[in-house]
Amino acid sequence: MARVPASIYPDEDASVVVAAILRARGFDATIARDTGQLGRSDSEQLAFGAAAGRVVLTHNRIHFERLHRDWLQEGISHGGILVSRQRPPRDVAARVGRLLTRLSADDFKNQLIYV
Repeated sequence: MARVPASIYPDEDASVVVAAILRARGFDATIARDTGQLGRSDSEQLAFGAAAGRVVLTHNRIHFERLHRDWLQEGISHGGILVSRQRPPRDVAARVGRLLTRLSADDFKNQLIYV
C-alpha cells in the first residue's frame, strides 16, 4: 500500500507563515482563513480538520489536549493534532516538516504529538 502524506491545517492560533513555509517546501498546508473557518471554536477547528483529513497544528495545548482526550473517549476519530510551543515560524515549520517527511497520514490519525 502506498504511503499517503499527511496534510496540515494550522488553526488560527498557529502562524500563517508556518503554512506558507510548509507549502513552499512542497507540503499540503491550508489555513483557517482560506477555508472560511476564522472565528470558529477549537472543537469546530478540530472537526473541520477531521472532516478534511488534515492534521491540526496549534499552539493551544490545553484546549486541544482536552479535545483529544474527549474525542477518543467518545470514539470520535481525528486526523491528528500537533501542538507546538510558540517559536519562530521557521523553527515550527522545520519541526513539522521533519514529521511530515517521516510519518504518513495514517501515522498521525488520533495522535497528539508535541513538536
